[in-house]
Amino acid sequence: MTKPVDRTLGSLVAEVPGARLVRGSPDTVVQALEYDSRQAKQGSLFIAVPGFVTDGHTYLPQVAAAGAAAAIVQADHVDSLLVLPETLALVSVPATRPAQASAAAWFYGHPGREMVVIGVTGTDGKTTTSHLLTSVLEAAGGRVGRLGTVDTYFPGESGKVTDRMTSPEAPEVQRLLRRFADAGCEFAIVESTSHGLALHRMDHVEYDVAVFTNITGDHLDFHKTFDAYREAKGLLFAALDSATDKGVAKAAVVNADDPSANAMLWRTSALPIRFGLESREAEVTARNIVLRADGSDFRLETPQGRADASIALPALFNVMNALAAAGAGVACGASVQEIARGLTEAPGVPGRMERIVAGQPFEVIVDYAHTGDAVRKVLEVLRAVCKGQLIVVVGAAGERDPGRRFGVGRAAAEGADFSVFTNEDPRSEDPTAIVREIGRHAEGAGKTRGSDFIEVEDRREAIAAALERARAGDIVVILGKGHEKSMIYGLQSVPWDDRDVTREELGRLGHAG
Repeated sequence: MTKPVDRTLGSLVAEVPGARLVRGSPDTVVQALEYDSRQAKQGSLFIAVPGFVTDGHTYLPQVAAAGAAAAIVQADHVDSLLVLPETLALVSVPATRPAQASAAAWFYGHPGREMVVIGVTGTDGKTTTSHLLTSVLEAAGGRVGRLGTVDTYFPGESGKVTDRMTSPEAPEVQRLLRRFADAGCEFAIVESTSHGLALHRMDHVEYDVAVFTNITGDHLDFHKTFDAYREAKGLLFAALDSATDKGVAKAAVVNADDPSANAMLWRTSALPIRFGLESREAEVTARNIVLRADGSDFRLETPQGRADASIALPALFNVMNALAAAGAGVACGASVQEIARGLTEAPGVPGRMERIVAGQPFEVIVDYAHTGDAVRKVLEVLRAVCKGQLIVVVGAAGERDPGRRFGVGRAAAEGADFSVFTNEDPRSEDPTAIVREIGRHAEGAGKTRGSDFIEVEDRREAIAAALERARAGDIVVILGKGHEKSMIYGLQSVPWDDRDVTREELGRLGHAG
């Protein structure tokens, strides 16, 4: 790993806004950066962040005992912390969460300044757009690193993200960006959620291009209002104007068909690049669209020219994701021929309209759709190609926007022939109550329990029930988890993969891949 020139506390204090060395030597060298007290060790700098469940300040005695060299603490806690062992240097800041991002960028040597960084935000389509854009930039000869929901990816290595959040905490973001830079990446694609932006996890990423896919009513459990949710996404575009000048033009790539597009553009002076299928303002668009069950063909039109392109993904919304990637490709200097080739060569995205084939006479598809709008779009696509019954397995996560339960219940009721409502990360909420609430919303749409839908709390049993019901020509679509590898009950994360469970249940029914 490339180290910054100076990792002393004096250097840290000089860089972090509002920082003050309360106790200890400015010559103290920081050897590691931690925000989890269990990871603190000799020479660590620990950042005490007030969390949603516990406050990092309460763990400072354990951090000191572990041999940490220093801690960043909030100014309003300092007086009560002076009783800690004097071996623990203390750096005071107004608020530790934004300071954590500053400290992480300092510790890892500001890796975002060494690459062209593309941030992708939106309610839906972030992951698909990021994967398509990876292929576009590689087709143009670039070396690409990608940080997102499904995986981390960069030359020589790719793997799962350790946390189930799209935007990890700032130290992890900066650590991965450093790995990208050290691997020789010229581009870094960073999925940037509204949570990550609002919680300062994405501060100092040094964005050059911002991409906005869309925004629908979701995540209101966290943001409370739609305006606050939109404002959080706008932080990505505002960050363009404060990022380091790397000699490349800053660009704002927005979905011109979305009513919030201008709200994003108003946040930045960066060059606007609009994409879309309906808006006359769209410079990047698609014509002669042909939608197939296994992909989509279209004529890509950009300010640089036009070219024929295909993607290995069905549905009009995936054509829009391709246009988002194309707009970002234009911003990064790719030619229209390189963009078209990259889109055409892009493989499918794990857990996004992923077919499960085990010799069964009906189609089985696993997808990550977990909002009412996303569920509705997926069912509309499959309805167009379904020759028999369209059967959906879907749920709604606990401790998340309760509006999702209404959305998925209504979308399933209106778009599927038969629905199986089930668990999806209930967390600390009553799983039965969540499933019943979704069922009540389906009843509100005129559906009848037992004949139009059933409620099966256990997700494996729900998947089995849907598969047992399916006949030749039917489509079973299992929504909500997609690529995810775990299910959360209470505070416990249990291994789980919809795709593996589906294959196991198909095997139990006598189907062999």
